[in-house]
Amino acid sequence: MKLLLDTHIWIWSVAEPERLSSGVRTELESPDNEIWLSPISVWEFLILVEKGRLTPGIPARQWIAEAMSRLPAREAPLTHDIAQESRVLDLPHEDPADRFLAATAKALELTLVTADRRLARSREFAVLSN
Repeated sequence: MKLLLDTHIWIWSVAEPERLSSGVRTELESPDNEIWLSPISVWEFLILVEKGRLTPGIPARQWIAEAMSRLPAREAPLTHDIAQESRVLDLPHEDPADRFLAATAKALELTLVTADRRLARSREFAVLSN
């Protein structure tokens, strides 16, 4: 399975793995699965740090570098098709990061790993709920 991590799942997998369900942990650890991360998640992490909603304890760029080495992931491209898909997806809210992540999952046929119940209810892309 090709798993696209929602931003919070990526952060939890590195900083708070106890917040992940046993099913999600099993899938993330399985050598049969590919882990994907969107640059949108890095962007969203940086915004959360800037707003003071996350305090990683080390400089944000250092945290990202360490997170990438601890949880190697393929970089999901951000394409024109994904940008267009982000505007036509039927989602229950307008959060730009969620729209890009959902569009990425749909366009690249990835399974979005998320704890966001609103995203998990979508029928437009595959979801693995935490």
